[in-house]
Amino acid sequence: QVQLVESGGGLVQAGDSLRLSCAASGGTLSSYIMGWFRQAPGTEREFLAAISWSGSRLYYADSVKGRFTISRDGAKNTWYLQMNNLKPEDTAIYYCATAPSLSAYYKPTMAGQFRSWGQGTQVTVSS
Repeated sequence: QVQLVESGGGLVQAGDSLRLSCAASGGTLSSYIMGWFRQAPGTEREFLAAISWSGSRLYYADSVKGRFTISRDGAKNTWYLQMNNLKPEDTAIYYCATAPSLSAYYKPTMAGQFRSWGQGTQVTVSS
């Protein structure tokens, strides 16, 4: 079982940027899809972005396309979410997660498709 630890959250102002990190341990990520989700109070967990280990599959939710960028560093077993032009509605707990890569075309976006989760990191954007 892969263990995941997020970092990089915090309190920022609207228009600022943040980069979240997710460090994995306890296994190799070569057969996984790595993703980011967020959850605001009273809402369901929302898919944001995901990337395959090779980088051949990289996809985003429409709500963050153009502002958020997902990337990974294989040597560090870590992936990132660069968030630019943050808005108050981006305020949420952000989670990283992994899903088994079931095929070369598999692009999971639902929380139930992801098996391992980090503990979450709070991002608060003030107006």
